[in-house]
Amino acid sequence: MNEKARTIVFNISALLLLAGAGLYLALPVVAPYLFAIGAAGIAVSYLTMPTKDMDFRRRRLHRYNIFAGLLCIFASALMFSGRKEWVICLTISALLQLYTAFVKTKKSQ
Repeated sequence: MNEKARTIVFNISALLLLAGAGLYLALPVVAPYLFAIGAAGIAVSYLTMPTKDMDFRRRRLHRYNIFAGLLCIFASALMFSGRKEWVICLTISALLQLYTAFVKTKKSQ
């Protein structure tokens, strides 16, 4: 998957994930499907990113993002089963992604 396609998939998936999480109280039947599709897209975006040219630090941060994507998939499974712990998984995933975003940009400045 090339970089442009990966970015498009990631952006659409992030919007679907956000819509699924936001609509959970209003439309609990539809929300898990939106969330699951978004979580799968985010995980695929992270898993298909090439790591050959990354240094050790960026690979470590990339592994954090992969773990965050897998946590989103686990959160969608919890959402389908009607458990409320999906919020905790989503929060941990968001914190990991936020951390990696700030650390990656700090390094490049």
